[in-house]
This record gives sequence, structure tokens and C-alpha cells, in this order.
Amino acid sequence: MKKIVTTLFFSLLAICTFAQRGVVSGKVTGAASGEALAGATIVIDGATGGTIAAGDGSFSLSMESGTQRLLVSYIGYQTATVEVEVTPGGTTNIDITLEATGIQGSEIVVSASRRAEKLTNAPATIQVINSRAISELPSFNVAELLGRQKGIDYVRSGVLGIGVNARGFNSAFNPKNLQINDNRFSSLIATGLPLGALGTTVKEDIERIEVILGPSSALYGPNAHNGLLNTITKDPRNSEGTTIALGAGNQSVLTGRFRHAMKLSDQWAFKVSGEYTQGTEFDYTDTVYAGAAAYPEYLLDRDFNSLRGEAQVYYSVNDRSTIIAGYGGSNSNNIGNTNAGRNQIRDWQVHWFQARYVSPRFFANAYYTLSSTDSTYAMNRRTVNYWSYKNNGFSEAVSREKSIGFQYFRLSDTTGLDLPRGALFQDKSHRLNGEIQYNNSVGNIFDFIAGVQYQRDVANSNNTYLLDKDGAIDISQIGGYLQLERKFGTHFRAVLAARADDHDLYGFNFIPKAALVYTTDNSALRLTYGEGIAAPTILNLEANIFGGLLLGNGQGFTIREFDVVTNEKVGEYTVDKLVVEKIKTVEMGYKAQIGKRLFLDANAYYNKSENFLSPAINVAADRELFDHDNNPATPMIPRVRGYAVKRGDEDLGNLTAVVDLPDGSRGADLILTYVNFGQVNTYGFDIGLNASLAQGLIGTLNYSYFGYDLDESDPKNDGNRDGKVNENDLPINTPTHKIGLGLNYNKNNFFVSAFGRWVDQYDFFSGINVAAKTNTDLIYGGSPVVENARVGTSFNYGPLGGFFNLDLGAGYTFAKNYTISAQVINILNQKVREFVASPAIKPLYSVEFKVNLPGRK
Repeated sequence: MKKIVTTLFFSLLAICTFAQRGVVSGKVTGAASGEALAGATIVIDGATGGTIAAGDGSFSLSMESGTQRLLVSYIGYQTATVEVEVTPGGTTNIDITLEATGIQGSEIVVSASRRAEKLTNAPATIQVINSRAISELPSFNVAELLGRQKGIDYVRSGVLGIGVNARGFNSAFNPKNLQINDNRFSSLIATGLPLGALGTTVKEDIERIEVILGPSSALYGPNAHNGLLNTITKDPRNSEGTTIALGAGNQSVLTGRFRHAMKLSDQWAFKVSGEYTQGTEFDYTDTVYAGAAAYPEYLLDRDFNSLRGEAQVYYSVNDRSTIIAGYGGSNSNNIGNTNAGRNQIRDWQVHWFQARYVSPRFFANAYYTLSSTDSTYAMNRRTVNYWSYKNNGFSEAVSREKSIGFQYFRLSDTTGLDLPRGALFQDKSHRLNGEIQYNNSVGNIFDFIAGVQYQRDVANSNNTYLLDKDGAIDISQIGGYLQLERKFGTHFRAVLAARADDHDLYGFNFIPKAALVYTTDNSALRLTYGEGIAAPTILNLEANIFGGLLLGNGQGFTIREFDVVTNEKVGEYTVDKLVVEKIKTVEMGYKAQIGKRLFLDANAYYNKSENFLSPAINVAADRELFDHDNNPATPMIPRVRGYAVKRGDEDLGNLTAVVDLPDGSRGADLILTYVNFGQVNTYGFDIGLNASLAQGLIGTLNYSYFGYDLDESDPKNDGNRDGKVNENDLPINTPTHKIGLGLNYNKNNFFVSAFGRWVDQYDFFSGINVAAKTNTDLIYGGSPVVENARVGTSFNYGPLGGFFNLDLGAGYTFAKNYTISAQVINILNQKVREFVASPAIKPLYSVEFKVNLPGRK
């Protein structure tokens, strides 16, 4: 497969040749005022490169000779489409004026097709968080702006923690939304989780964030399953200057950030940014249950802090090619949510090194990511361990020391066992990624983009949470993608894309995508079909958590069953190893700028999903309950008891504690792991309106609906294998209705924003975590679901959502270079509970002072 992908790419590269080139230069100004639009974006329609206007509005861009179409955009202005005749070896001068319009929809985006195009024409549901919105946010946490995008399931777990999902199946451990920063996968190596608060990018260096809803795996690979977040940082050659930001807020929040960018010559430029932020989480303690007893989290530290920064150097090889080299790093301390309780993140470091070559036709990218922590621990497990010693008379010092690795099992009043139940998480993992991409046209027949990607993950937990006692887990994958695009006449455009991936553990996958787009000057109607995959993470495949209680399912399991009365063996079966979760989506979308004051973006979709990845379940579960004593007052017992005896070809006794079985073998009656199961159909639609209400005043209205069909008569949908199908098996974890309403005012150096979110009430099940309305017919973790009570091994505060949250921000820029701003999250002090094992979000106040010093003239 690797040879096929590589041969395909270089064959396509070989049939295309470079044409002679010329230069287009000029100036971009506003039509009414005549002022230079510094920072205006100029790109070649359909290409991968472009430039940004300098401080006086001037620009110069090299391109192939002949007739070229330029897309010129600027925040608050209508995008202009300009055709220009480029002379071979010469310079063509052209001045461009843009008409003012307050509405969004005219932005240039690159994420939907991996090349520049108008947002209106993109063959996907895509939204842009632009540099103005980012700059005017008086907070260090730019992720707060994601809650203002349509179709996004936005959840906040505290002062710091923010998570996003799209179109269903959220969880407390969700790797299904791919996040990319400057062409780098922004995720942890072993777990696949987005970096989030562990990230290295500083807010002041972000140019824009492009948000895609729906599967994008055909171009971006595994785990662009539910959607994609693409963060693009600023080019120092077009954003020279120094920015310093100082902020403070309640919960003891203090933040300091800076960015400096300079163009040293026509060839060399650099930028550097940094941040330090600290604060204290809300006064909330999750309840940990051990047997019948309830305890607060042991050694809970609510203080958080992060130190992060990046540096990049740009070298212009010529007027059309650039080499970019960069580094980023972070060190973080905070609280992280998981399916098995909360983790105390301690000095978790992330570092990356990257080199890119960018030109109009050719793109190459290589980067190396490292992840490191020595002292992170699972608070839930450590709490249980601690009290197992403390309640048996051990001293505080001994109980604390033992709690990181063992649970005490009492045999008698004087003896007991130290069971290995490690709470410590260590990580010394690294990842190598490479990509080569080429785009061109084949005559007037079609345009194409072709690329090859390679990834090698080396996961090392020092045997604390992975099966790596014999050495690090080394896994490689390679994928190739091809996108073809052809225009039919003036208005129709067809897009076909496909990807082939080969992974060391879960094998080969083929992922297609197709779109038909009908465009006019200011609107587009599209029909798309796409597939996506959510690949099992290294943790899903090779986990070894809590001393072997939870094992990864990268090899499959052998289960042997015995009659509990006669001790006779009654059967044996295998649990298949994990495969990728798949989604197939049909979507129709319509985008239109209606006059100069209104932009409409609507979509409707239908998804078919299969091979879901289950939460951790006991694959050695008992079955066939029967009344053993004819007494209705006593519980029924299982007639058949299952034991896991092998993982793949390896005896389970090599991995965890086992017992002797009647046939002379050895096995364990409690083995938690992950399995694939079932299928479900989901559907929904999103509508967004963006309107210019008056000069400087913009209004936004978003609405999203989500629904699903689950066949409760299909035993394949019995994810937890309890003999019946219900929401325990396939937690949708998504509200049916969401509404967003916003107002933004920006005029005469004064800006104000107000955004409200109404989220429908909904149940949320994830691992041990429960947030659901009372339903005594629904059994979860062995308990009926009851609000404000213990359910299984967690406390159920009731369903999530059911709130209206209003955020308000304002600021003023004076003396051109100085800005003071403030913000209140949840200004109405509503009960905003957005996530399991998390506090209700109380009002958060923040103020910020920012200095923007321009670069050299």
C-alpha cells in the first residue's frame, strides 16, 4: 500500500510542468474612505499561497503568467474577485478598492479544500473566527469564542477547561474532532486527545480559526471524524510590531502575554510569542466512592498555571517560495476530566519542532512532537487507594506513599495484600509527522491536489498506563490523498476526493468524498457526500490502567465460561480486536449574501455511523441469572460465569491478577476493555444569520437541531452487553436544540459584544460519569438513575443544559496603540452546568490592558 500511494503521488507530479511567471503588484484601499487596508488578504483563487497588504495597503505577488483570478478580502469589507492578465517575466500593476460591509461571509478560507477559496463557495460547512474577534476578546482563553459558532457543542468544565464537539457522541474523553495548528496535529500522542490547555499557541499570534462541521477525513486523515478546527497564526512579514497584554480576573486569574514580529530584510523575518497564566478553579470537589463509603478527592489542587511560547523564522527563497522553521513549548498544571474521574495534571510538557516549505504549487512539512510528565495522577483511583490503607489503621505517611501505586486488600485483622492499582501517569512519548503535497491543473480539464502523509507514534508510559513494560509502543501509518476539481460552465463545480490509509494495527482504510456546488456571485448551493473514521487511540489499543483492571483491545480476548453450579465448562468465545469507527454523511448546504446587510448559512445532514467504540466494559461478564433459592427476597445469581483467559495469544496471567479455573487454566472475571458495536442514524440542521443592523452594529442568530434513530431491537447495539438496548449503550450526549444570539458593535475605537446561548436540557453518560434526569427503569453502573444521588460510582447532579448563558464584553482603543477591555461570562449568574464531574460555571470577570506597538516603517 505504501508503494502504491507514493507512486500515485509522484506520477501526478511528473505529468505537470511549471509555467513562466510574472508579478502582480498594487494597492488595496477602502472605496468610501480611500484609506489603505493594511492586512488585506490577496490570494490566487484555488491556489495554496497568497500575500497580505503592507501598512500602506501595497502588495506584490508572484504567479503563473496568463489570466489569473485574485480574491481580495478584508474584515468588514466585501471580498473582491479580480481578473488580471499576468505578463511572463513582467510586472502588472493594479489597484483594488473594497466596498464596506459589516457582515461575515466574504472571508477567504483554506480548510475545506486545502486551498484558497471564498467561504461562500467552500464545499463544506465552515465558519471563521477572525483576527478582530480574537483581538477584542478580553481573555487569555481564545476557545471561549468557539461557543459562538453554530453547530458546535461547547462545554466548559471550569475556569480553564473548554471542550468542543460537533454532531453528537460527545464524551469526557473525546478525540473525534481533529485540531490542527499551522499544519501540525495538535493532539496528545498516546490518548489522541486535543492539547487544549496544554497547547503552545499564544492568543495574540492567531490570525484566524477555521471551524468545519462534519467528516473531513478524506483530506486530513483519521479522527477528522466529527469536524476540524484549523488554527492559522500570523505571518511576521505582514504583521510586524510588538504586542503586550496584561490581564486579571476573579478566581485569582493573572495573565501576561507578548508577541514580537520583525522583518529583518527582504528574505528574513521572525516572530516570537509567550504567555504565563495562573488562577484557581471553582470550589468544587468530585465525590469518590469506594464500596458504600463516599470520599472527597484526595490531594486535590485547584490552582492552575501554564507557561507557553512559540518562535518561528521565515526565509523567502524567492518571490514565491518560503521556508519556515519553528519551535513551541508549554508546561502546564491543571485538572483534566476523563471517563474514570478527574486527573491532577502535574508539570505536563509539550514541545514541537517544525520545518515547512511553502510555494504556490508545492508544500512540504515535517514536525516532531514530544509529550512529557512524571507526576500526573488519577485522583479517583488515588483516593480509593489512600482510604484502603487509612481505614485499615495505616499512618498518614504510609497511606499517602502507598496510594500512588497500590490498594490494600485485607485478608485478616493482621494481614493483607498490596494490590497493584497504580494511580500514577507518566509520559515520555514522541511523534514524527511528514507531508508532501502538490497542486496543479491538467489543461482545462481539472485541477488537482495530491499528497502523502506519514506518522510514527512512539508511546512510552514507563508501564504506568500502557502495556509497555518491554519498551515503548512504536506504531506507524501512511496515507495518501487526491482531490480532483472541475468546473462545468460558469456556475457548476464538482469535487471528488479520496484517501487511502494503512496503519500498523488497524490496517487499511479507504475514505471517499464528493461535492457538487452551484455558485453565483454571492451564493452557493451544495450537495456533499463524505466519509470519516475515528481510529482507536494507542490508549484504546494498549492500555494497562490500574494494575491491569483495564486493558487495551488491540489484540482481542478469549473468554471461557463455566456453570457456577457444576463448574463445567459450557463455552468459549473471542472478543474481536478494535477496528475504526466509521461515519457516512450526506449534506446539503446553502450560503448567500443577501444584499449588503445579510448573510445566510444553512445546512442539513444525515449520518450513518457504525462500529462505535464502547466505554470501558467488562468483557468477562456473567449471564443467565437464575433464582437459586426460590426466595424472592434474595437477589438472583448468574448461572454462567465468564473469565478472560487470553489477550491475543498471551495468557492473561502475564498482565493482571488471575484465579485458578476448574479446567486447570487461569483467568480473570473482571477485565475492562473497549469493543466495537452497533450502528445508529443521526440527522440535523444548522442555520446561521449574520446581519448589519446599523453602521458598526452586527447581529448574529444561530440555531441547531440534532436527532437520532436507534434500533433498540438490534442486539448489535447492546454496547454494555446487559441484554437490552437503551441510552446506556449508545450515549448521544448532545442537546436536541441550541440557540445563539449575539450583538457586536465596533465604531470610533469603541467595541461591545454580547452573546447569549440557550442549550436544551440533555442526559450525558460517559464512563463512570452520569448527568441525567431521574429514570428508575434505567440502570447504570448497577444503580437506577436518580438525580442528586449516587449512580454507580459517581454522583448524579442531574441533566446538563437547560440554561441561558449571557456573556458581555466591551473595550476602547485610545492613542491608536492602547486598548482597555473587560468581560463577564455568565453575567446573569445562571446555573450553567455544562459537563460531568465539573462545577456549575459561576460568573467570570476579566479585565485586560493591551499595547500594540507598530513595526518599523
